[in-house]
Amino acid sequence: MRRVLLGLVAAVTAVTTAAAACAAATPPDELGSAPAVRPVVLAEEPHDPAAFTQGLERSPDDPGTLYEGTGLAGRSELRELDAATGAVRRAVPLPGSLFGEGITVVGPSIWQLTWQDGVALEWDRATFTLRRQVPLAGEGWGLCAEPSPGPGRLVRSDGTDRLRFHDPVTFAETGSVAVMLDGAPVPGLNELECVDGAVWANVWRTDRIVRIDPATGAVTAVVDASGLLDPARRADTDVLNGIAHLSGAEYLLTGKLWPAAFRVRVPG
Repeated sequence: MRRVLLGLVAAVTAVTTAAAACAAATPPDELGSAPAVRPVVLAEEPHDPAAFTQGLERSPDDPGTLYEGTGLAGRSELRELDAATGAVRRAVPLPGSLFGEGITVVGPSIWQLTWQDGVALEWDRATFTLRRQVPLAGEGWGLCAEPSPGPGRLVRSDGTDRLRFHDPVTFAETGSVAVMLDGAPVPGLNELECVDGAVWANVWRTDRIVRIDPATGAVTAVVDASGLLDPARRADTDVLNGIAHLSGAEYLLTGKLWPAAFRVRVPG
């Protein structure tokens, strides 16, 4: 990725190298002919500019609480945030040098992916204590949980053009689907949010978010989220990466090392 702080150069460079081919496969302006909608900014909210955001989700039973997973080896955390102020209420580091990725809430648990460490973590949501680590084949990028009633699956991205489905209790992989737009694959799928039967996904190294039908893999909408941060503030940040559904058509969007999050309405 890009130069952030001297102490992060090695880790960020490693991420860039690992995913360079994926980024090159889908330039920002070649995501298909589907019309892109622009999110309407309703408010700007505080966000920790030191947070290398990998996953963001609103508490299902407390609208004043957000959960955030952050990354980088040896610096990764699971956090609980005050939704109004962005303040970190509590945080717990990942074991050892695990590189944290996407998160999702499943009842009393929070599942958190790791990037290339081959494990997924299950945390107790009430106490922020680690319940277990389970094997994970392949890379972990984004994660969301489909609501019940319905399939009730976990949905994982791995930086490719596929969504992978997992059992919410065992984390066993149960299937996958290729994501297509205008008949072409959409690689670089990153942070995920499951909403009303659809999966929203950041497309890595772009300012776009795609809405996906998980039954077919078809992209049904494209959101152009460019320009949320003005150029002066965007210069010292990393990619757009953080989608939390609030209610109806409202979402909270942020990115890695962003000094702000944006409450937006997505038209249509």
